[in-house]
This record gives sequence, structure tokens and C-alpha cells, in this order.
Amino acid sequence: MFEYLEPEASDNPETNPGTGSLPLSSGVGGNDQGTRPLKPLNPEKLRHLLYGSRAGIDRTIKILHAHGYADPNDWSDPIPVPPSSSGDVRASTPAGTTWMVILTKTILLE
Repeated sequence: MFEYLEPEASDNPETNPGTGSLPLSSGVGGNDQGTRPLKPLNPEKLRHLLYGSRAGIDRTIKILHAHGYADPNDWSDPIPVPPSSSGDVRASTPAGTTWMVILTKTILLE
């Protein structure tokens, strides 16, 4: 679903407009003039799971989108969660049916 592309030296947003979408580590395109050594960026995949009513899940997805974290189309379709006898998260929705959606997001770590 996601592919990670390593930024190239020619991806400097100051010389190539439109290539500044990846967060670059300190020193690349910055003004620190080499005072810190460059650290490689390591991609890590995170999986987010939302459990709750469809209205609650929809609202949370819209809030995360408003904060610029994830596009609503990046989430899976809602999946009904089977009832369980453990009484955990699934018992918290007033309508009785609990739904789940999944998002896999790649972040870059220094």
C-alpha cells in the first residue's frame, strides 16, 4: 500500500520546487552549516485501529484529516466486530454494534 522513497540530493526544495513533501533530517536543505552529522531517515510502519460506533469513527477520521495526519480514503472500510464475552472495548458503544477501521501509515524516524 505504501512505498518509501529515499530522498535524493537533487530533492532540495530550494532548488527543485515541489519536492519538499518529505521531512528531511537536520542539515539537508537547512542552515545549520554541518554542525550536526546527518542521520539517516528510517521508515517505520504504524498501524492505527479505531473501535467504536460508525459515527464516532467517522468523526475521529475527520478530526485526524483536519489536523493533516491522514486522508479519509487511507482508512479501511468499516468492519463489524464480533461480540465477545470479555466485555472490553466492544461493549462501549450505545448502539450495540461495534465497528473497526484500520490505517497503516509510514513515518520517518531519525
